[in-house]
Amino acid sequence: MACTTEYIEFVCSQLAGTGYVRPKKMFGDWLIYVDEKPAVLACDNICYVRMLPAIDGMMTDAQIATPYKGAKPHYVLDIEHRDTATAIVKAILPAIPYPKKREK
Repeated sequence: MACTTEYIEFVCSQLAGTGYVRPKKMFGDWLIYVDEKPAVLACDNICYVRMLPAIDGMMTDAQIATPYKGAKPHYVLDIEHRDTATAIVKAILPAIPYPKKREK
């Protein structure tokens, strides 16, 4: 089951204030970019963030799961708690590289 449009709109509204937030549909699921960096993966109405050292201390109680078959484990981001979610996203942004440009 893919994410609903309403869920993606909710996620983007919860992340307001972290930077320029935009969703992009990818392979039936969604990638939420913040300041043009791929910050949050949304699959089946669940948000995931990469397991990065920058947030290990903040995610000690977080569930760990794989967003899709074959994916590396990710932290499940509790998007319902806006203050915590935005703090986590702000903490990972410096550790996330910009996507590489595709050559034409």
